[in-house]
Amino acid sequence: MAKTSSIEKNKNRTVLVENQRAGRAALKAIIYNKNLPLEERIRATMKLSERPRNSSFIRVRNRCEISGRSRGYYRKFHISRIALRELGNQGMIPGLTKSSW
Repeated sequence: MAKTSSIEKNKNRTVLVENQRAGRAALKAIIYNKNLPLEERIRATMKLSERPRNSSFIRVRNRCEISGRSRGYYRKFHISRIALRELGNQGMIPGLTKSSW
């Protein structure tokens, strides 16, 4: 089980990303527009750097919804490998069977 503080910190980042998404996208559009003057693009870069770092989507970590584990995460199921194995053995995930050869 992951630390509760790590899980909560990641939830706060997710909320911040959603709140700041439109503003960051507008500033990035200005920065990447080569037709605008350089000074305006630099100004947009400075405004973007003044925003909180946690408002960037890249800082959000994929975590297991059951245990909060960050490693061994399956995107399709939104759970870790350990939780996937436990639920698979219990028959909770349709179509998933334990392999044997």
